[in-house]
Amino acid sequence: MLLRPALSASLRLPTRPSSLLSKNPLFSLLHTHIPNSRPLSTTTHAAITKAVSSAPVVLFMKGTPETPQCGFSRASIQILGLQGVDPAKFTAFNVLEDEELRQGIKEFSDWPTIPQLYVEKEFVGGCDILMSMHQSGELGKLLEEKGVLVEGEAEEGKA
Repeated sequence: MLLRPALSASLRLPTRPSSLLSKNPLFSLLHTHIPNSRPLSTTTHAAITKAVSSAPVVLFMKGTPETPQCGFSRASIQILGLQGVDPAKFTAFNVLEDEELRQGIKEFSDWPTIPQLYVEKEFVGGCDILMSMHQSGELGKLLEEKGVLVEGEAEEGKA
């Protein structure tokens, strides 16, 4: 019971006493962004470049299209399916099978999350971006312009 008043009083303290923290050199060191603190190896960079170039539409995801291992990867696959992406022009890489790929793709794209979509070797974004583009119609336009939809899908969208 003696700890309760002390604990309760400590919880009432401001969460960020900035005047104290900003003077602490450790604080500034911990809150300084160090870009590419672990540089991407030449081998990993080459492997990712080859993977991104392996098909017109490339998704780096957790799991496989048939068995996604996270909700964001599942949603990304569903969006690509709804858009009518041609399976012959699509490939996916399971980042859970290779830790170097899992970390490397984040550094390669400078995007912190997975899944990640590339269309014609250009990074499009993660699940949140795909969802937004899908809802606004931008994703459909992009995929149509790049010619990666199943024949007939683009014409159906125009009708």
